[in-house]
Amino acid sequence: MSEDLPLAELRPRLVAAMLPHVPFDGWSAVARDAAADATAVDRDIAALALPDAAAMTDAYTARADAMMAAAMAAAGADTMKVRDRIKLALNTRFEQAGDDREAVRRALAVMAQPRNAGMVARTLWRTADAMWRAGGDTATDFNHYSKRIILGSVYSACLLYWLDDDSNDHAATWAFIDRRIDGVMRFEKTKAQVKESLAWLPDPARFLGRLRYPAV
Repeated sequence: MSEDLPLAELRPRLVAAMLPHVPFDGWSAVARDAAADATAVDRDIAALALPDAAAMTDAYTARADAMMAAAMAAAGADTMKVRDRIKLALNTRFEQAGDDREAVRRALAVMAQPRNAGMVARTLWRTADAMWRAGGDTATDFNHYSKRIILGSVYSACLLYWLDDDSNDHAATWAFIDRRIDGVMRFEKTKAQVKESLAWLPDPARFLGRLRYPAV
């Protein structure tokens, strides 16, 4: 039975069953109860898995991250150029959410509540991390963090644009994504040039380390 599943596996199933109800009832107990009934899960267990709107929104974004990563892996994202990986990640995310724009809008309303600021930061980082990892990124230095911060910012801007895009087949969104990626690539090119021009300078971390631990 579905209710015998671990909560981590139960949450995405409940979220999927909630989606038809969210445009009308929001991320609420009403939508959750309807999903529990549809999936033959005891309502009390469903409430344990998704106790409030913040948990529901968190579970929704986690499910979206997993779906996006699976699609990117199937498309061979790790063999693509960086620009193509980013574009695939963003396009895939919005294409998969195409039928759930109102649910996404409702999720953003939950995230906009001040008490959920920590959850917003965590889920945004998780999404950017999922995009990079699905693209084969293995950076462990400062680039690991800068890539996710930049992509998180780009994703946020594109998400807001997508929500208000009424163009045919979201053509305006795809064009907006291209422009944002162009900006990121120009920044990365400039950053690489600056790093190369400063390569002759001593590493400050090594210098400070020698001050702390002088050679005998």
